[in-house]
Amino acid sequence: MTQWDVFWGLAVLGIFLLLGRMWKSRVRVFESFFIPSSILAGILILLLGPQVLGRGLAMVLEEGHRLTHGLFPESFATVWRSLPGLLISVVFAALFLGKPIPGIREIWFRAGPQVVFGQSLAWGQYVVGIGLCMAVLTPLFGTNELAGALIEIGFEGGHGTAAGMAETFRQLDFEEGADLALGLATIGLVSGVLLGTVMINWAVRRRHIESPGTDPVRARDVKMPSGIDSDTVKDLAELNWQREQESRPTDPLSIHVGIVALAVGLGWLIKEALVWVEQQTWGGPDGVTVIGYIPLFPLAMIGGVLIQLFIDRTDQNHHISRPLMNRISGTALDFTIVAALGTLSLQALGDHMAPFVLLATAGICWNLFALMILAPRLIPLNWFHRGIGDFGQSMGVTVTGILLMRMADPNNESGALESFGYKQLMFEPIVGGGLFTAASMPLIAEFGSGFVLMLAAGMLLFWLIGGYLVFGRHIGKPAPHV
Repeated sequence: MTQWDVFWGLAVLGIFLLLGRMWKSRVRVFESFFIPSSILAGILILLLGPQVLGRGLAMVLEEGHRLTHGLFPESFATVWRSLPGLLISVVFAALFLGKPIPGIREIWFRAGPQVVFGQSLAWGQYVVGIGLCMAVLTPLFGTNELAGALIEIGFEGGHGTAAGMAETFRQLDFEEGADLALGLATIGLVSGVLLGTVMINWAVRRRHIESPGTDPVRARDVKMPSGIDSDTVKDLAELNWQREQESRPTDPLSIHVGIVALAVGLGWLIKEALVWVEQQTWGGPDGVTVIGYIPLFPLAMIGGVLIQLFIDRTDQNHHISRPLMNRISGTALDFTIVAALGTLSLQALGDHMAPFVLLATAGICWNLFALMILAPRLIPLNWFHRGIGDFGQSMGVTVTGILLMRMADPNNESGALESFGYKQLMFEPIVGGGLFTAASMPLIAEFGSGFVLMLAAGMLLFWLIGGYLVFGRHIGKPAPHV
């Protein structure tokens, strides 16, 4: 692989992002359900690569013909396979850069019920996935026990997390798991919009949505607010802060890229320090090692948080533009998704179709159960407006949750958007692509599925019981905590 292979590999990804955008604009169903252009671009590359076009042409062309590998040389695939693990660190490093980080007390006051519900959703995905794996998938299909973590990685984490953990899958000898996680993320994205739309119409008929003028809606009738592109994962609760930032002088894009690079570098130093501590203590020659398997991106996110805290303390926020950080993060995420889907192994999905279908079905059923049964008992005020956002996010993409909240409450009369934004600060550092998401498979590999199942079940009970005692008791009466 030469520098020209890298250059042309990236250039081709950019061209296919344009083609994906054109495809989306011409096919109404893609626009109606807000399918990101990056996913469409990845599907196009997959179709024109060796697994679909190449395999079809191999039936009619002589053996060894160039086109039997599809339209792209193998060097491009080599470049694309290496991109997700690199770019996902950029996505997470920029996650909190450019916006003030409030105190834990303020976050809890504004978004406590949604923190409880979101954490319950995520830990429940581990309980369902690992339990299904132990009871059915491993005994009947011989599925790797690490598959128990795939629902949370694919659904709650999404395409970016699934792609970014590819190296962890390889290190743990579960390479097909990366393809299964990407497949689950795609299923979650589509089913999240479809089922979310159905649930909103149900909520209107049952009068769970009481905002004035809220009629049954369809996804194609909803317009994203000005300044938000459905292809970019953003948080609508940041809009007011973004407008303030846009009116201030900011440093150029190159400086913002440098700040993101600094956050990634700080995350790398944190990881190296933790690996050294592990080696000197519990991870000696015959000890237990976990941290070495954790990918860089959750620690890059911690590096970004530390830099932002320093910026807040020194009152230097005017040097950083949140919209620019969103563009950097969004571009990196787009290239991550295109590269990951374009090199997705269809054979891996075919070889594990039954476990894949069972995991997807179990994940969807758990998320629906949580929305219908748990949300009304954990969220005292406007439970559906708030719960539908977490439901959408738990199916793979933050923007799906934002879209569903906009459909349920077009004028944001419930305050759900603000609560959703604050909730991210007590959610994403842990699950949904956070530290535990990254550590879940190494923990299963070292301690076994039973241990991690008990840990996840304990955390689920903690959030359910604690959430009910703090917030659930106020159902039907004024809640001072909300």
